[in-house]
Amino acid sequence: MHINGKTIWVVGASQGIGLCLAESLLKRQCRVVASSRNAEQSPELIQLKLRYPGKIALIDCDIGERDSLPPVIEQAWSFFNGIDIWLYNVGSYQPMSISDWEIEKFEQMNQSNYLGAVYLMYGLWPKFEQQGFGEWLWNVSLASDFGLPYGGGYSAPKAALMNLAESLHPELLEHNIRLKVINHGFVKTRLTAKNDFPMLGLMSAQDAADRIVKALQQNRFETRFPLNLSAVLATLKRLPKSWSLFFTQKMLRKTNHD
Repeated sequence: MHINGKTIWVVGASQGIGLCLAESLLKRQCRVVASSRNAEQSPELIQLKLRYPGKIALIDCDIGERDSLPPVIEQAWSFFNGIDIWLYNVGSYQPMSISDWEIEKFEQMNQSNYLGAVYLMYGLWPKFEQQGFGEWLWNVSLASDFGLPYGGGYSAPKAALMNLAESLHPELLEHNIRLKVINHGFVKTRLTAKNDFPMLGLMSAQDAADRIVKALQQNRFETRFPLNLSAVLATLKRLPKSWSLFFTQKMLRKTNHD
């Protein structure tokens, strides 16, 4: 699949992977609708708009505000008279131990990592159905493979999104809509800056964006990277649960009970 000249809505485009994606797609002559909570005020996105006049539209979109999304969807769809590819790149992450649980953070991660995609999907589906073609690409995470200590608030909704994609893929394909998922590992962003442990296969946001652009041009349902972390988590997922949980028990931080 060639993406040159396609219209692509990047949801979550103001920083990190999303910002790199927007610029990479513009360099490939794509038309980009770039959204985030404050896209219209983002200095980086405004610079892209100046560099690529007529090729990028900015729209504020808070996926946590369900009732505000229908007019946002209408606006995003109308900028370039339709959308060829919808790319969901929103993510929220906060590591928490049991003693640090905050219900608001659980809710925020569920909204960003799962429900936001559902809300937009619900509004976009009739438009793609009427259009008769399209592609959806959801940026999920290798964390969807297996729940690791302190990361369940992030990985649980990511696993739900992955499961939903598997469920929807056959039906969407019947309507000439191809759904793809990206499962990647650690990327150097404001989210992974919260981690206090060595991150296997840590890569730059630009490297991740380049791999995602490549995945857009392939027909594969799932794209996984990097290989080393992907192999570790895929193994954990397929081992007997008693074995996997034995290994993840070793990941707990040492605590002083004196």
